[in-house]
Amino acid sequence: MTLSADEIRRAAALLELGRVVAFPTETVYGLGADAENPAAVAQIYAAKGRPSNHPLIVHLAPEADINHWVRDVPDAAKKLIAAFWPGPLTLILKKAPQVPDAATGGQDTIGLRCPSHPVAQALLRAFRQGRGGVAAPSANRFGHVSPTTAQHVKDEFGDDIGDGGRIGMVIDGGQSQVGIESTILDLSRWETHGPVLLRPGHIGADAIAAVIGVEPHLPDAAAPRASGTLDAHYAPRTPVALLPSDELEATVAMLTAAHKRLALLRHSPRTLPSNVVQISLPSTPKGYAHGLYAALRALDGERADLILVEAPPATAAWQGINDRLRRAAHDSAGILIALLADK
Repeated sequence: MTLSADEIRRAAALLELGRVVAFPTETVYGLGADAENPAAVAQIYAAKGRPSNHPLIVHLAPEADINHWVRDVPDAAKKLIAAFWPGPLTLILKKAPQVPDAATGGQDTIGLRCPSHPVAQALLRAFRQGRGGVAAPSANRFGHVSPTTAQHVKDEFGDDIGDGGRIGMVIDGGQSQVGIESTILDLSRWETHGPVLLRPGHIGADAIAAVIGVEPHLPDAAAPRASGTLDAHYAPRTPVALLPSDELEATVAMLTAAHKRLALLRHSPRTLPSNVVQISLPSTPKGYAHGLYAALRALDGERADLILVEAPPATAAWQGINDRLRRAAHDSAGILIALLADK
């Protein structure tokens, strides 16, 4: 989708005035503000209802000077930047002393990425002539399903958008191509811990290892806090339950016999009762991720007792998707047993 230069200039001007702007990236839509303006960043936290100690990711233009933001850029970071930026990879590094704490959740580390979406790049180049940084978590209420279209953002925030709202403008850049949030890799403790994968995503551990020669480790207790890593996250308002493929038909039959209203998200070609609201996503990781959040939002609107999700394969290619689904279902533990018992 092509936007006029006037729209980009208007959005950049709003950012420079300390306003919040929602904009598209290739992963999901972000809720952006000037990363070096603590009052502007505070508006993101207020709009989302997000705890102020939960760090944000700072988005940079392709030509931006990363050394303005960090103390040191390890060789591993330079290799990953060359391989994957612009793209859906966030690097956690030690922040430079002059960078305000507002966007880092009070930590001495900062998350940086360069998005590949052309609209995001145009905005970042227009904002402070490409030398600024835009702190931007996903453009949704804290913990809810991330938006992958401008309409999702409008559905989420409604009257809080516009001159009288916390969000000055929503830029429509079409549907996000990737569909799930960026991979987050901690390199801030490279000398002592090596690379640590804080959040899986479209760029997998194998691809990272192929570039830097080291397989990323799992998070440890001392790892920096990072966006989207709480146990419960990415959740619709309707309870979510994950179920293996071979248990799907029997469980649907039991729940419908118990007069429960179901919404079903599946990826395998199955014939299931026509009275069950269902969405079928592609059986490939790329296609499934692209449609995941839109599907969860659509099923959430069905006012069902439960969103039943056919669990994807437990392979490396599906790691990012399974991570999001596990967090979406975290607060719904035991829901299946409870629904079947309540006949």
